[in-house]
This record gives sequence, structure tokens and C-alpha cells, in this order.
Amino acid sequence: MPEQAEQQIPDVRKQVVVAATTEHCWKVFTERPKDWWPSSHVLVRKERAGLAFEPGVGGRYYEWDVDGNEIAWGRILEWDPPNRLVMTWRIDGRWQSIPDDERASEIEVQFTAVDAGTTKVELSHVKLHKHGEGAEGIFRALDGPSPGETLDLFSKAI
Repeated sequence: MPEQAEQQIPDVRKQVVVAATTEHCWKVFTERPKDWWPSSHVLVRKERAGLAFEPGVGGRYYEWDVDGNEIAWGRILEWDPPNRLVMTWRIDGRWQSIPDDERASEIEVQFTAVDAGTTKVELSHVKLHKHGEGAEGIFRALDGPSPGETLDLFSKAI
């Protein structure tokens, strides 16, 4: 896609500050996604039974339904506990699952200690132009006030 198109869809960056260490935040984010994942964010066709992150670069983050059918939301590109996580986001411009990372945007999550018991959590959606037709709609849906639905649920899970 031409560079000009990339520049037409800005990144969406959200943040929240929580009363927890970076280690605790990392653990809740990567080991307990069911505690903070928005219930409306579902790719499986039947009732979702679970969500998981496979630790390390190349691992998947995925969900499965009650029959055991799995759909990957994406792959881990950076895995730097307890500081940073970067992953692909495998949806198309109509919010439907795509099978690989060719048209996937990326999600960056940064955990930064404010002090010994407080962490700033930043969640960014980047490279949204990769969603193709419909990418502008995805941007508009994500570009509301901070912290956004996901980080609001995450802060409550902490």
C-alpha cells in the first residue's frame, strides 16, 4: 500500500495507570486474558470457552469455543516480560478473522513503572492501514477517549 495511505490512518494510543507492579500487570495481561478481554471481541462462531497467550516470540494469542475449535487473534512479535508485548491483530476491515499476518495490523502493549506499586499501561493499535478497505472504520471505532474498553476492563481486573 502506498506510503500516503499509511499516513492517512494514524495510530490509536490509549493508557491507564493502575496500582500494581509491572510484573503483576504482565501476569494479568498474558496469563488471565479472560479476566479483561471484552466480551464483544469474539471470533469463534460458538460460545467462547477460553483465551490464551502462548509465551514467546512466534506464539499465538487465540481463543477456542466449547467444541474446541480455535481461532488465532494473531502472533507474538515481541515478548519482553514484564515490559513490552507486540502482536499482530488478524482481522480484516469488516472485523472478521483473517488466517495470517499479511493484512494484520499490530498491537503494542507497554508496561512502565511509575513507582514501586504503580504502573502505566499503554495499548497502541498501529499499522491500521493494513486492514485495507474498512480500515478507516476500525480507526474510528478505536479512537475514543482513553483508556478505552480494553484498558478499562484490564484496570478492573488488576
